[in-house]
Amino acid sequence: MTDATIERARWRDSSLSAAERVEALIGEMTLREKTAQLFGVWVGVSSEGGEVAPHQHDQNTAVDLEALLPHGLGQLTRPFGTKPVDAAVGALSLMRTQQRIVAANRFGIPAVAHEECLAGFAAWGATAYPVPLSWGATFNPELIRRMAAAIGADMRSVGIHQGLAPVLDVVRDARWGRVEETIGEDPYLIGTIATAYIQGLEGAGIVATLKHFAGYSASRAGRNLAPVSIGPREFADVVLAPFEMAVRDSGVRSVMHAYTDADGIPSAADADLLTKLLRDTWGFTGTVVADYFGIAFLKDLHRVAGTLGEAASAALTAGVDVELPTVNAFGDHLIEEVESGRLDSAVIDRALRRVLVQKIELGLLDADWTPVPGALAGSLGAADGAGNSAADGAGSVPGTGPGTAGALRGTVFLDPDANRRLAAEVAEQAIILTANNGILPLQAPQRIALIGPNADNPMAFLGCYSFPAHVGSQHPDIDTGIALPTVAESVRREFPGSMVTVVPGCSIDGPDTDGFGAALAAAAEADVVIAVLGDRAGLFGRGTSGEGCDVESLVLPGVQQQLLDQLLEAGTPVVLTLLTGRPYALGGAPGRAAAVVQAFFPGEEGGPALAGVLSGRTNPSGRLPVSVPASPGAQPATYLTAPLGQASEVSNIDPTPAFAFGHGLSYTSFEFSDLVLDGPQQFPVDGETRVSLTVTNTGGRDSAEIVQLYLHDPVASVVRPVQRLIGYVRVPLAAGAAARVGFTVPADLAAFTGRGGARIVEAGVLELQFGASSADIRLRQEVELTGAQRTVDSTRRLHCGIEVCEASLNG
Repeated sequence: MTDATIERARWRDSSLSAAERVEALIGEMTLREKTAQLFGVWVGVSSEGGEVAPHQHDQNTAVDLEALLPHGLGQLTRPFGTKPVDAAVGALSLMRTQQRIVAANRFGIPAVAHEECLAGFAAWGATAYPVPLSWGATFNPELIRRMAAAIGADMRSVGIHQGLAPVLDVVRDARWGRVEETIGEDPYLIGTIATAYIQGLEGAGIVATLKHFAGYSASRAGRNLAPVSIGPREFADVVLAPFEMAVRDSGVRSVMHAYTDADGIPSAADADLLTKLLRDTWGFTGTVVADYFGIAFLKDLHRVAGTLGEAASAALTAGVDVELPTVNAFGDHLIEEVESGRLDSAVIDRALRRVLVQKIELGLLDADWTPVPGALAGSLGAADGAGNSAADGAGSVPGTGPGTAGALRGTVFLDPDANRRLAAEVAEQAIILTANNGILPLQAPQRIALIGPNADNPMAFLGCYSFPAHVGSQHPDIDTGIALPTVAESVRREFPGSMVTVVPGCSIDGPDTDGFGAALAAAAEADVVIAVLGDRAGLFGRGTSGEGCDVESLVLPGVQQQLLDQLLEAGTPVVLTLLTGRPYALGGAPGRAAAVVQAFFPGEEGGPALAGVLSGRTNPSGRLPVSVPASPGAQPATYLTAPLGQASEVSNIDPTPAFAFGHGLSYTSFEFSDLVLDGPQQFPVDGETRVSLTVTNTGGRDSAEIVQLYLHDPVASVVRPVQRLIGYVRVPLAAGAAARVGFTVPADLAAFTGRGGARIVEAGVLELQFGASSADIRLRQEVELTGAQRTVDSTRRLHCGIEVCEASLNG
């Protein structure tokens, strides 16, 4: 098409509906042009600002861009997240690549560029925020919404359109390596925090991607990519629950299938999951993208397809729209399936409509689209947007000559002070004080011994999907691009009058105990020991936490538990500080350590945040999003269990945790009182009631309490969890202040999957439990549902109404 023809095309007309524009475009496309919109190409931006080059990976087949691009391209995979590159130069490289794509295909359609953003934008020099398990620990959706908005703004500024986050997998076995990527072990907490993250990302113009749909975290023995053996009721009520909430409440526009198979059906080929449930029942209208290489895995791993063509047909028919990370099954193999008559071309058109609608939503098919990203708009001259519409993308952008990259280098900052302050706020609210005999906050001790492999380790705060751990570790000659103050550096700043001695004692996962002697000597000379233990994030066995870094038991890695035991025997008070990606059993430490502080990979500001908690500058308010086990071998076990999942006289294994879900201490104290049933004690199965209570800060310091509401169903037609979270609220209170907290509880929250497979609300007595954790229930209110059993659907209510107001202590 000529430029003028493109300008006149109906699919460029933004006054028409997206559906009208898409139909006009599809009507002009060949089969190969259609399929080209259904896959990505894994690329790496040029460190010199040139066009991207295909990324070579052991799962990739060779990609010939010259042959592909005349037909168009659906996605660009991780242009910033493949190797370290200056942000401005990377944005320039991506811009030039988009120009090339637009110029090469006759419709002038750009590609969607996607990136990882699980703990911040996965790009060199971008802010490394706390991992999702720390998001859960904040119990603060609004804070996570602000964090996601900042991440999304950074991504959009350099030309990215889609982010592959958040993870909504529910922790079912803490031995699984990807626990750090999850938000916790409770579906309601995950759903609410993930929904907030999505709203922040989508509000910044980034397409958020729910993953991994569904069942990935419930794999056998906590092994990555292992089969999932789970009943339909647990699948519906636990695994699917956060996904449903996010689809209904967040405005999410993409979903990624899981690698796993559940009861023998791989998610990538499960039409009941990807079409019947996700679209027909829940009303999702966005795109479903493949987890990387997941379509080929139908042939190579699951063996439900004999050829890549069969795998492509199975995935596309089930509801997968886009193959990532790069073209394989959806290329020539898919075309052959259609041309041979084995696959109806209407299935191609169905996926294509979703992809093109999304490109329209992103403005990529508008006549005034420009390849110049916001971060470069002011750097390339006043005429940057001129002569660079979608219709004439082949033209040069003013100010982008051969020397442009050098001039731009260092002009785009992805870790500004505002981001670091936000990262610090999340880290501070995510740190959990699980035990304290009164030693914390530390009162300026004269001599501090910082002992442990993470005491002076700048990488100790980062999860496996942070850029420095995920990509930077493969480029040891290049710095991390961000400041990572260690615990040692932060403690020295926090306690300037103290003498701080640092001894690693051992490595994170090695067997060597030669450093124990020096550690014990330092402990003997100190007034307090801060033992900084934990994980190293990595991939596929290169770390102790992260994707493919599963464990056989929940013992601290390497010889760290032995070091801890000897420190506890030495006599100097020990403050155990954990920087981990999962909860670990800690032996006798919960009862013997002077204090235990848990941080789940708290990001680049984790060191100062921890030091602030130790000094008392920050009053800890984090709560455990996962249970901390008492025994390393009592897995799988979470708080969300049936009566037979608890301790009993008929088994010698006690799964009772050392610290329960929702637990967390503060440097002040809170009292729950004056429980009032403001609504009816008996109400129908389609009704609601209201309960309120007073929360008082009875201590001497300002802080925040997390008021948690659990539902206990003592008698039901199927076995139910002993308790489950149905509501929570973060209540900041000044010392001595009180608040009245009211919960309006709809009967819908008592719904569960009944014997016939439908979701029901049935009559009977319920107990509403108000507590500071799942194991610390302070107040209880019995209510009763009345009437005939009621079947509910995806329009049921998912949340309590919550009101918080000041309360007079004088009544």
